[in-house]
Amino acid sequence: MRHRKNTLKLGRTSAHLDALMASLVCNLILRNRIKTTLPKAKAARRLAEKMVTLGKKGTLAARRRALSKLRQKEPVSMLFDSIAPSFSDRNGGYTRITRIGRRTSDSSEMAYLEWVHFTPQPPRDRKKKKEEEAEAPMGTLKKKKG
Repeated sequence: MRHRKNTLKLGRTSAHLDALMASLVCNLILRNRIKTTLPKAKAARRLAEKMVTLGKKGTLAARRRALSKLRQKEPVSMLFDSIAPSFSDRNGGYTRITRIGRRTSDSSEMAYLEWVHFTPQPPRDRKKKKEEEAEAPMGTLKKKKG
């Protein structure tokens, strides 16, 4: 029986699960928002919140622990330099999961995992983009390969 076992297995080996979680959290750090399945988002949230807590400590030992979990230097430095200091006045709850419905191919529940202070930009309207291209001088448009 799996009483009081809190880890989500997600049908993977432990090494595969560690690599998946590290990849999801690194992409969250780099892009501020990721789209994934709901169980993966819930599992990645735990690691992301722990990494922000390490980033708030700011010590060399904390940086090394974060690097051992995330395995990439650029996201770790971004975490310690910009993301963790922005949460200095907050004691937890650094991420938000927003459900966005089911995927059409296999009907799995999808969700956005994002930082709480992140506000997404609305998508640009295609009509406006076409109007901007029409107003641009003739020499500035890129030629299509073909």
